[in-house]
Amino acid sequence: MIIRAATLDDAMCIAKVHVDCWRTTYKNCLPSEFLDKLSYNHKTESWIKNISDNDHYVFVAENSEGKIVGFADGGKRYTNKIKCSGDLTSIYLLKKYQKMGVGKMLVNKLFETFNRLGYKTIFVEVLEDNDSRFFYEALGAQLLESKKINIAGVELNLLIYRWEDIRTVFFHLKQ
Repeated sequence: MIIRAATLDDAMCIAKVHVDCWRTTYKNCLPSEFLDKLSYNHKTESWIKNISDNDHYVFVAENSEGKIVGFADGGKRYTNKIKCSGDLTSIYLLKKYQKMGVGKMLVNKLFETFNRLGYKTIFVEVLEDNDSRFFYEALGAQLLESKKINIAGVELNLLIYRWEDIRTVFFHLKQ
């Protein structure tokens, strides 16, 4: 597995992973008509913007055939006003590649970037119905707060986790 920085040429492949993961991850908690309407083209446009943003960092996981099977991204959200902190915005892996250590490799690469930028505290938001919250917990993230949000007419719990000290993640990644 190769973990590398994303390029603009990767935007469409990242968008496909993103949409496909939403369709599998949220199939039991969001309306199927909403998930069916998710568009590879629309997401590609979003990923072009993300990859082009110098303050946003996107890494991809590429399998031995050169196919992108996952990604992680982050930076500092405009709503984050906490000094020396950043945000893990998303991490998605195709189901076939989950529980193989690929997520840890992606997190490691992103957090190395955060560390280089001087970020000490990292936040991540995740829907309560998304099992990846257990992944964050296993990496030492602590639940900070829960709030209600609405997606496609469904009220969901958004959990906000925090790594108070970025070194916690590096410790857990070695385990």
